Amino acid sequence: MLVEGVDSLKVLTQQKQYGKIMLPLQAVMQVMQHFNSYMDIPQVKQLSDEVRQIHIELAQQITADFKQAFSGQNSKHFNQLTEGCLVLSMLDPKVKKDLLTWFVGIQLQEYAHLFDENQDFAWLDKIDRRYAWIKKHLLDFESKFGTIFPQDWEISERIAVQFCNVTREDLTKLMYKRRAEIDVKLLLFAIQRTSNFETLLAKRFTGTTLELSDMSEAKKPTNANEESNIAANTAEEEQSKTENEKPVISPFANLIGKCFEPYLYIYIESLDRNLADLMDKFISDCKTQPPGAKDFEGIEGPSSVLSSCADLFVFYKKCMLQCTQLSTGKIMLNLAETFQKYLREYALKILQNNLPKVGGSTGLGSSMSSITRDFRDLSTSGFIQNFQSFLKEGETTRFSKEEQARICCILTTAEYCLETTQQLEEKLREKTDKCYAEKINLSQEQDIFHNVISNCIQLLVQDLESACEPALTAMTKVQWSTLEVVGDQSSYVNTIVAHLRQTIPSIRDKLSSCRKYFTQLCVKFASSFIVKLVQQLYKCKPLNAVGAEQLLLDVHMLKTALLDLPSTDYQVQRKAPATYTKVVVKGIANAEMILKIVMAPIESHNDFVKQCRIRLPDLQVPEFQKILDMKGLKKTEQLQLMEQFKQLENSNTSLDTRNNTAQDSPEHEAGRIKRLEKLIKKRI
Repeated sequence: MLVEGVDSLKVLTQQKQYGKIMLPLQAVMQVMQHFNSYMDIPQVKQLSDEVRQIHIELAQQITADFKQAFSGQNSKHFNQLTEGCLVLSMLDPKVKKDLLTWFVGIQLQEYAHLFDENQDFAWLDKIDRRYAWIKKHLLDFESKFGTIFPQDWEISERIAVQFCNVTREDLTKLMYKRRAEIDVKLLLFAIQRTSNFETLLAKRFTGTTLELSDMSEAKKPTNANEESNIAANTAEEEQSKTENEKPVISPFANLIGKCFEPYLYIYIESLDRNLADLMDKFISDCKTQPPGAKDFEGIEGPSSVLSSCADLFVFYKKCMLQCTQLSTGKIMLNLAETFQKYLREYALKILQNNLPKVGGSTGLGSSMSSITRDFRDLSTSGFIQNFQSFLKEGETTRFSKEEQARICCILTTAEYCLETTQQLEEKLREKTDKCYAEKINLSQEQDIFHNVISNCIQLLVQDLESACEPALTAMTKVQWSTLEVVGDQSSYVNTIVAHLRQTIPSIRDKLSSCRKYFTQLCVKFASSFIVKLVQQLYKCKPLNAVGAEQLLLDVHMLKTALLDLPSTDYQVQRKAPATYTKVVVKGIANAEMILKIVMAPIESHNDFVKQCRIRLPDLQVPEFQKILDMKGLKKTEQLQLMEQFKQLENSNTSLDTRNNTAQDSPEHEAGRIKRLEKLIKKRI
């Protein structure tokens, strides 16, 4: 069978009977496999060499036929070429590969000539003509020669892929030479047209030839161990991709477009300029628009977010969508850095700079350069401390309703910026390649918006305190030692309560969209107010029993007013948050205990000091001295009580030390272990 088959193949090869060669060739190749282990027999070796020679002759002969048909004008052998393709598919794959490389090359000869780098058509502004040429050429090719090649050879796709490779290389060289001529408009035009063309290819072709070439390059093991390692790594990569990566992208995506990536910095630079112009517009609008107008108005009702804030994030969204169409690689990291820069600028120049100045020119305004430095250095921890020192520098000047409304508006805007920045960070990471996504971090910008919110709350708290200070000062002017009867709450209490009822509902309404920050405001005010109340109580000296009782009544009324503070004049009565109630109850209890100690008679120095320690466990020597001053005691009696207080304090300290030492001793530890062992035995 083998001898007859080889003789038959020789004759058919000489006659170029490609249609009749296929079956005998396939049969001979199968039979030849049975003799692989008998190659040491001369006759078998000779037959094997003859078969190999027939393969070589067929390959050379069919390749020559193709070159004659397509290089010259001899088209009468095209039917024979179709049969020749089927024969080539059975031979060494390299023969087919070499033929296809040559054939695809001659298909793109005209393209290389028309779009040579010296031709006008070659530049980016006429990139459409490149894609129009290949579309027309593929249509002509398929109508004339589409039936010659087997479908699984994917000749049209191979031509298109090679066109993409050639175009990418040509554009890379050309753009490098003429990089000074590239502006953002031209770059985006070229990228958009290229992306449209790549999308068209993805719809028209399967990408099989691209996938096959990628696989052949990826798998080139030198030995069995390396092959198994590559297989294992590939399996792990595929698993991680399915778990972490985005949906599969078309193999044609960015096939040409990757040549534009080195020039995407032009897009980022343009974006930076546009954002700088946008920021200048926002600043200009703030200067020409007086406080209390347009965005800052709304003295009654909820505060709205500044329109400039919405404009900024809409612009960000458009930029992000556009950038993801260009690339999802390093450019997205550069985009995030640009976004960060202008988030910081917005927080400083639009929000922080528009907060009302405290105490005229001596407050926030005079220290703005320090804030600017804080923002630039991103030292957010020092930012709040500096801001609080600015507040202390200013005089106690009340804000107008317009200024109060402006602070609330900036607070709600900062909260919106904070939440949107968090979402922006998530979106940027989601749309960026994994290797760069982990580097995107907008936490510092979120901290800055947090600081703006804190500063707004601090300003509102200080404003509330400023209105209460005159009344607290008036409390210390009362002759508490001459009071003869306890009456209704004092006038200074009425003043404080009236101020809170007038101011709090307005602030609460404006901060209705961010209730948690209104709660923070109430907590901070209550904490600060109670501390100042206690400080002023110490100044009410000397006190008689009636005066102390009157002050106790006043403190109780202030406690009631503070507990009702979050829902003051609210249509629906809400229970104050537990955190706030705890702050008020604990703080006022301290003030009440001080007054109760002042009211208590001194029957025995030792008993009085012990009662003080029981009622105020954290009482220190300076505060105890102030309480004695409030009672109006003589200096000699004060000295005796102070001595008694210090002795009790020292004895308590030494007792605590002994207890701690005993608990830490080995004997104490051993006793604990024995008790634990007994307990375990009982349970078992």
